[in-house]
Amino acid sequence: MKYIDLRSDTVTQPTPEMREAMYKAEVGDDVYGEDPTVRKLEEMAAEMLGKEAAMLVTSGTQGNQVSIMTHTHPGEEIILEENSHIITYEVGGIGYLAGVQAKTLKGNKGVLNPEDVEKAIRPKNIHFPETSLICLENTHNRAGGTVTPIEVMKKIYEIAQKHGIPVHLDGARIFNAATYLKVDVKEIAKYADSVMFCLSKGLCAPIGSIVVGTKEFIERARKYRKMLGGGMRQAGFIAAAGIVALEKMTKRLQEDHDNARLLAEGLKNIPGIDLDMETVQTNIVMTDISGTGMTGREFSLKLKEHGVLVNGGDDFSVRFVTHYYITKEDVKKALSAIEKVVREKH
Repeated sequence: MKYIDLRSDTVTQPTPEMREAMYKAEVGDDVYGEDPTVRKLEEMAAEMLGKEAAMLVTSGTQGNQVSIMTHTHPGEEIILEENSHIITYEVGGIGYLAGVQAKTLKGNKGVLNPEDVEKAIRPKNIHFPETSLICLENTHNRAGGTVTPIEVMKKIYEIAQKHGIPVHLDGARIFNAATYLKVDVKEIAKYADSVMFCLSKGLCAPIGSIVVGTKEFIERARKYRKMLGGGMRQAGFIAAAGIVALEKMTKRLQEDHDNARLLAEGLKNIPGIDLDMETVQTNIVMTDISGTGMTGREFSLKLKEHGVLVNGGDDFSVRFVTHYYITKEDVKKALSAIEKVVREKH
C-alpha cells in the first residue's frame, strides 16, 4: 500500500535532481577543509542568511547543541520557551553536554513576550547563575508551526544586546517562517547571533542542517562539532543535496502552507476534532481529537488501515505535517479517510 504520509516533513526523500547531484558531487576530506561541495554549500548558506560563515552539521539537534556549547559555559543559564524543541526533544542535551540550566518561559502560541524575556535575565548576584544565552524557535514546532513576528524578534534581540547576551535561533523551518512573513530569510536571521536551519525537513535533503554566525563563532563551533562526532569526511555527497535544497526547494514552500490550510479547514468540520485555526500558519496542523473518543495512538492506528500515516500519542493530540510529497489530492483523500475513521468509532 502507498501511504499518504503526514507524520512529518522529515519523511521527505531526496528529489531526482538531488540524487543526480549527490552522484556527481566533487568531494574531499571536510575535516581538513578540503571538500569543495561542502565549502560551496556553507558559503551559499552564509550568504543567504546574511552571516559571515556557516557549518554543515548532521542534524538540527546537533546544530542547536553545538551552538549552545559555543555560546555558553557550564553553570550558566539559558532562556527558552517552555515547549521549545531544545527543551522537549533534544534528550536533555543542554544539561548533559553544555552543562547549563534552563529558564523556561510560557509563550503565546510559541511566541515569547519580550518583557518576560527581560524579566527572566538574572541580575548580578553571587547566588545566581549568569544568563548567557536566549534561544528562540521560528517556526515553533509544538505550537503548530507558528511564526514569531519580525518585530518581536527585533525587540528580544535589542534586549539581549542591551544586556550583552547572544541570541540563538532554532530556525529548523526558518524558510517556512520567511515564506509566511513574505520576507527574505535574512530579515529573520539578522535578529540572532547564530541560526540553525534544517535541510532535511521541508527542503527535502536526506541529511543535514546548517549553523550560521560570525567567522569566529563558527571556528569555535567546529571544535564542538568534532567533539560530538560530527566531523564528517567526504561530506560533499550530503552537501550536494543541500545545495539543490537551497536553490530550488526554498522557493516552493507556499504550496505546503496552502495544503496545510486546506487540511485544517477540512479537519475543523469533522465532529470530534478541534483545532485553533490561528496556529495554522505554515505546514503543521495540531489537533485535539478528544471529542472522537479515541487517543492519538488509537486514531493513528485506525487511520493507517485507510492508507494515511499521522503522529498520535497516548494523549488526544494529533499532528499533521504537509510537505513536497503531499498534494492537494492527497489532502482530500486523507480527509475522506479521517471522516471514515471517526464515523466508524461512533
